[in-house]
Amino acid sequence: MRLWKRCHFCQGTVLLYLQWVRRFLVYCREHGLEEIPQLTLAGATQFTNAYVGPRTHGPVAINSGLVAQKALHAWAVAMTALGAAVPEWQPLRARVLMSPLLEEYRRFRLSHRGVAEGTLHRDIETAKEFLLLLRSRGKAMCRVAITDIDAFVACLSARVSRRTVADVCSSLRSFLRFLYVSGRLSRDVSVFVVAPRIRWAERPPRALPWTDVQRILQSIPSEKAPGKRDLAMLLMLTLYGFGAAEVLALQLEDVDWKSGTLRVHRPKTGVQIELPLLPPVARALSAYLQSERPPRVRTRRIFVRDKIPYEPLTSGGIRHRIRYYARQAGVTATVIGAHAFRHAHASRQVDAGANLKVVSDILGHRRPASTSVYVRVALRRLREVALPVPK
Repeated sequence: MRLWKRCHFCQGTVLLYLQWVRRFLVYCREHGLEEIPQLTLAGATQFTNAYVGPRTHGPVAINSGLVAQKALHAWAVAMTALGAAVPEWQPLRARVLMSPLLEEYRRFRLSHRGVAEGTLHRDIETAKEFLLLLRSRGKAMCRVAITDIDAFVACLSARVSRRTVADVCSSLRSFLRFLYVSGRLSRDVSVFVVAPRIRWAERPPRALPWTDVQRILQSIPSEKAPGKRDLAMLLMLTLYGFGAAEVLALQLEDVDWKSGTLRVHRPKTGVQIELPLLPPVARALSAYLQSERPPRVRTRRIFVRDKIPYEPLTSGGIRHRIRYYARQAGVTATVIGAHAFRHAHASRQVDAGANLKVVSDILGHRRPASTSVYVRVALRRLREVALPVPK
């Protein structure tokens, strides 16, 4: 009970959950079952299906069953925190089996290209969609024509952005080249994949004004959960220019409190960089770890959800919290997310005259051109080079 209260459960929720736990213990005793092995989603579902309500003398309502499952899940998490060997609440699903062709394509991409996991997933999905198109047109894979490729790109262009179409076209070229190299196509038709032309940095990055960033940070109530967690995350986005994936990948071992450094892993490049642990970030991170992060969670990730089962936070979770605080602060923009803070950081550094090479290294850019786009929104430096308007 004390553990649940420390995890920010209100008194009413604690009492309701304890009521369902007592019913579950009675159910296990009456049926000769051990309590711990039954603390799984399957065991909780079996309990709710078998439980008879004292008022209706029949099955409980669906909503009551869901509350019971949440109560038993919270009990399983509490038992785990107390050192009990509790089974996984919901076993991980086995990897979906792919067709022999796609499995061979996956191995080909990994062995010959060494692509990232996200890129590989996109390539596989593109191959699946293209094969479905061929099947719907009654075409054999060995008879792929230019009209099939154009139809696939045209269908794609009708529902996604130009930049996404360009990325998918790159995946389609890879798949068609694989079919040619493996002997399934008599000629290389990947050269006929025409993607929309995307000019590098054709539009300035969406950077929030620094005053808006400050207003959003000031709107976070650090005295109420999950305010301490959100303040620490947004400070990292603001002061270091991290992306959401870099913040979410941080583990407890990445913070060296003695030397005052922060170890960051770049998810795209795999590069590791050490940065100084800035005082505002250190204070916010320490406050979150000491008084708000749930105790004895299984994951070593720093930032976790504030609700059971305390899984690592996702990029969608960060985006949701940023938009919430932006509404609270009265900040409106076309796109507000983690990258808006990253762009604001880079633009401010460039505007202040920071060395572009240093800014590029901190942001994790491979090419200087990736950093140079921020010069286009560095208004102070642009004013210095602007020519007078002729009269």
